[in-house]
Amino acid sequence: MKQVYVGGYGPGIFTLGGRLTRVASPSFLAAHPTLPVLYAAGELQRGWLTAFQAGESLSPLDERPSEGDSPCHVAVDPTGSVLAAANYGDGTAVIYRLDSRGAFQGDPIVLRHKGSGPDKDRQEGPHAHQAVFHDGILHVSDLGTDEIRRYRYDGTVLEPIPLHPGTGPRHFAFIGSRLYVAGELNATVTLIDGERRTVAPASRQEGENAPSHLQIEGDLVYVANRGPDTISVLRAEDLSPVAEVPSGGDWPRHFAIDGTTMYVANRQSDAVTRFDLKDGVPQPSGQAYEAERPACVLIM
Repeated sequence: MKQVYVGGYGPGIFTLGGRLTRVASPSFLAAHPTLPVLYAAGELQRGWLTAFQAGESLSPLDERPSEGDSPCHVAVDPTGSVLAAANYGDGTAVIYRLDSRGAFQGDPIVLRHKGSGPDKDRQEGPHAHQAVFHDGILHVSDLGTDEIRRYRYDGTVLEPIPLHPGTGPRHFAFIGSRLYVAGELNATVTLIDGERRTVAPASRQEGENAPSHLQIEGDLVYVANRGPDTISVLRAEDLSPVAEVPSGGDWPRHFAIDGTTMYVANRQSDAVTRFDLKDGVPQPSGQAYEAERPACVLIM
C-alpha cells in the first residue's frame, strides 16, 4: 500500500493522518526508484541531505551536507545510482553517488555557478531551484540567471538552455524532447520544442502570481499558482487552457498525483487537500489533512 509523505517547514515529515518523523525543515522529499528509501532536503542556511529507510516508520540511513545554502530540491536519477540537490541560497548544485543500499558514497561533485538577472531583488545572483534527470543529463533550473543549467553525471558543464530575461525558472518537466518551465517571476509557462517556443500565462486570474510546481500527466500540464491559489490545467500540445480550480487553501507550494488522485500542499493554510481527477480536471473531494507549513508531497 502506498504512503503519502509530507515535508515542509514544520517539525518534520508527516504521513497523512499518521505519524511524524522529527527532522529540521525537510522542505523537499524524493524517493529512490527501486529501494524503500526516502531522501529529504533540509532547507537550513547550512543545508543537509538525509536518507531514510522507509517502512512502518522512517529510520535514518545516512546523511551528508548539501554543500550549499538552503537546499530546496532533491532528486534521484532513474537508475538509482545518482542523487542531486539544488541549493537556492547560493545557487550551488551537488551530485552524490549512491550505493546498493541507497546510501551516499564517495565525495560530492559540487556545481557552482555565476550570473544574475534583471530583477534586482530576486536575481542578484544564481538561485538553483530544481534538479531533474533527463536523457542521462542533470538539468538544474536557476531562478537567478534565467537558465536551465545542464551537467553530465561527472560534473562536466554543458551548454545551458536560456529563458527569457526575468522569467525566473522554478520547476520544469520534460515530455521526450519537449521542455515545460514554470516562470516564478513572470507568471508564465514556457514550452520549448526545438526552435519553437510557446509562452502562456500560468493563471487566467487577475492579480500577482508566483507559479511553483509544474507536473505533466499524459497530455496535460498541471501548475500550482501562488497568489490566485489555484491549480491550472493546460494542454501539453500548445499550452491552451483546460481548467483552473481553487487549490483548497492558501499558497499551493507543491502537489503530487497518483492515478486519479491529487494532493496539494497549501503552505500558508497548514493543510494538504485531496482532489479527485475527472477527465484530468481536479475535483474537490472534501478531504483535507492538517500539516504545519507543508511544502512537498511524496507518494511512494
